[in-house]
Amino acid sequence: MAKNFAGRLRGLMGRKGMSAGEALIIKPCCQIHTFFMRFDIDVIFVDRQGRVLQVVERMPSWRISSLVPQARLVVELPGGSLKASVAPGDMIKLEE
Repeated sequence: MAKNFAGRLRGLMGRKGMSAGEALIIKPCCQIHTFFMRFDIDVIFVDRQGRVLQVVERMPSWRISSLVPQARLVVELPGGSLKASVAPGDMIKLEE
């Protein structure tokens, strides 16, 4: 979980990839970038109540997501993990 400024800024930059089942939670967060990343990611924007607001599958390197003002956190997963299994309006529960 990336909760401080440095952790949120660094995110997944510099890594060669992510393992299946691995995720990075960035909190607080309402927009991300994939600059300096070497792999695609799936992204879930979530509000305070755990409602999925937006999903981006296979976001490539060197992109900036749209701003999702109501989002309070973002879940980043290995690209191709979601396979259309999560959609806006779904509820998710994250445990630390």
